[in-house]
Amino acid sequence: MNKTWMSVVIAALFEVGWVIGLKHASGLLEWGFTLIAIIISFSLMIAASRTLPVGTVYAVFVGLGTAGTVLAEIVLFNATVQTGKMVLIGVLLLGVIGLKMLSKEKNKEVQL
Repeated sequence: MNKTWMSVVIAALFEVGWVIGLKHASGLLEWGFTLIAIIISFSLMIAASRTLPVGTVYAVFVGLGTAGTVLAEIVLFNATVQTGKMVLIGVLLLGVIGLKMLSKEKNKEVQL
């Protein structure tokens, strides 16, 4: 995995943090961390979309963030584990992996 794809994965991890923060933050410090996570998450995603296809970056970002949020809710907040939900998360992750495998980085040189 190259540096650009790693930034998409890290952005998705921060997405999990800010989504959980939006739901569970109650104090000023927690809201501050949520805001910082939003800024880092979107900054990394935007930077990655400069060299990777935007649609693929966004789909991977959202897919990993969705799967991560569901798993974090189960692990951290004892959310109910549903077989159907876990199967669908698996299908989502297969789609994300497929998109990543099919995408190509943009050539950084401008071709006329």
